[in-house]
Amino acid sequence: MQEEKEILALNAFDRSKVSAMDAALRDAVERRLRSFGSASVLFYQEPIRMERAEGVWMFDAEGRRYLDLYNNVPSVGHSHPRVVEAIRRQAGRLNTHTRYLNDVVDSYAERLLATFPADIDHLVLTCTGSEANDLALRIAKVATGGAGFVVTETAYHGNTAAVTDVSPSARPGQPLPPHVRIVPAPEMFRAPIGDLGKRFAESVGGAITDLEQSGIGFAGLLVDTIFSSDGIYADPPGFLAPVVKLVHERQGLFIADEVQPGFGRTGAALWGFARHGVVPDIVTMGKPMGNGFPVGGVATRAALLDRFAAETKYFNTFGGNPVAAAAGLAVLDVIGDEGLIENARKIGGYVMNGLREIGNRHIQIGDVRGSGLFIGLELVRDRDAKTPAPEIASQLINRLRHRGILVGAAGPYGNTLKIRPPLCFTKDNADMFIAACDEVLREICPT
Repeated sequence: MQEEKEILALNAFDRSKVSAMDAALRDAVERRLRSFGSASVLFYQEPIRMERAEGVWMFDAEGRRYLDLYNNVPSVGHSHPRVVEAIRRQAGRLNTHTRYLNDVVDSYAERLLATFPADIDHLVLTCTGSEANDLALRIAKVATGGAGFVVTETAYHGNTAAVTDVSPSARPGQPLPPHVRIVPAPEMFRAPIGDLGKRFAESVGGAITDLEQSGIGFAGLLVDTIFSSDGIYADPPGFLAPVVKLVHERQGLFIADEVQPGFGRTGAALWGFARHGVVPDIVTMGKPMGNGFPVGGVATRAALLDRFAAETKYFNTFGGNPVAAAAGLAVLDVIGDEGLIENARKIGGYVMNGLREIGNRHIQIGDVRGSGLFIGLELVRDRDAKTPAPEIASQLINRLRHRGILVGAAGPYGNTLKIRPPLCFTKDNADMFIAACDEVLREICPT
């Protein structure tokens, strides 16, 4: 059995290699470590000193540009002028908490809620996705009277104490907290037999029974609706429907973590859960909401929020501040006006087809999967045995970095490239990435 890796260790810089760097980069790394110490996380075997970004491109201190397939935070493109101007204008006018009435905040709440099914009619805004997931857990516990949660084996949902408890990938090798149960990710690559929806529901059902028998009780199922940290599992559309039905039959709540698949990334709709024809009880949001400006949120039913508010006086000082709301409004405008959901669908399909085509030449490509511009490229040593190849993935990632392309890793062994560029990604950008993958794999694994 290969060693599972903590999520921040995937593609992380090894600080023992500092002495081998050129002087300027070594000084920059040591400066960072002097301030942040062991809490610092840098990416790549040779970290990058970034200075600016625009659209799908990032630029380092030497002026070299990098095609960004790594960051889902700037969803509509780095430094998008409409988002930048909205932030600038509102910051120059007013920024404060939500205990005052403000048209920008209320307009954003109305616009955002209008994108959800009618049952999801209330909103709490936070500053981060971690805060949003933390609040969702609290709402679920109050609503159900249970304290137990079911998550997937390599899930990641954020970094508060409560959310880290339900993020197994953030604590590999540690025993599960007593109120958490894990189930295998719903995947068809290594387990292609049978009905995926039924299989996933059966796994969750067993976990719920265990929570109930333990006396902890069942509060909810929390999933990222594209299972990004588990290795990206999107298909077949609809496979979540049986498990959502089961969760409700067992008196629990279904919490859809849309921090990564949300805001059009799957190319099918604004929300990842929509591909499955389900309506969550709670939806959590984060990173892409403000295209880099800190915004998070929880959308839910009025009855659930009313019950929570009756017991807990929740207030987030800067959650939903006017500048965050202005950024959020601009993001929604750009997604609609620039047709970015359709672009994600079209260009995402093009990328997957291109990667599958080069897979005909590279047996190390075990699987290409995803939806829209959220794609997983799984590297294996042997296609028949499907043995994970994290060493090939690491070499590919770092060699692509030296070719001016940024991409990260996912999955329990770090052998799946997690491809999620800004939604303005073009066919030319895709061709550059596919060709580079082809060339680097020829270098790594010559036939």
